[in-house]
Amino acid sequence: MYKAILFDLDGTLTESGEGITKCVQYALEKLGKPEEDQKKLEVFIGPPLMEQFMKYAGLDEETAVKAVKYYRERYSNVGIFENKPYPGVENMLQELKRKKYILAVASSKPEYYVKQILDHFHLTEYFDEIVGSQMDGTRTNKTEVIEEALERLGMKKHRERVIMVGDKEHDVLGARESGLECVAVSYGYGTKEELKEADPLQTVASADELLDFFA
Repeated sequence: MYKAILFDLDGTLTESGEGITKCVQYALEKLGKPEEDQKKLEVFIGPPLMEQFMKYAGLDEETAVKAVKYYRERYSNVGIFENKPYPGVENMLQELKRKKYILAVASSKPEYYVKQILDHFHLTEYFDEIVGSQMDGTRTNKTEVIEEALERLGMKKHRERVIMVGDKEHDVLGARESGLECVAVSYGYGTKEELKEADPLQTVASADELLDFFA
């Protein structure tokens, strides 16, 4: 039934929490709003960064722009590599490719970083398209990212044959807004409550279970 699969990156393909939360800590520290509890900062994994800084720390737009700049100071050479693929992810991608699925990444993270991460973990070869946000803060909304992926894949008129895979509510809701179904992974950073409320097509607990879903 499905021909193309769009994957979120953080919390779906790679376990990137350490790098992201440490870089948020670094940025908040520089803004004089320190946060010692790294766990609390997991809310930054997935959503658009600037939006999340405004929501979490009550920053105005101008200060949030600064926060993103500070975040990237640490992220671009340290935080980006405090990261690793989840168990079974590469095998899953290999098998899906063997089954002739079209695979793409649709992430709210800047495309520049997404490509670096996939290259670093030797996962780039599995994807037909890699789509992220722009460094200037545009195309961070999940629906915009998905629409860009559909455009590049030439699948805008075949939405019923495309499915999203993600770990947070905005993956499920962004997919729905684009007319796509979404499978949620429970091993990422989304809470049980938020995923239940978002109501994905199905929730799976591992890369192997995801592979079974597409068998």
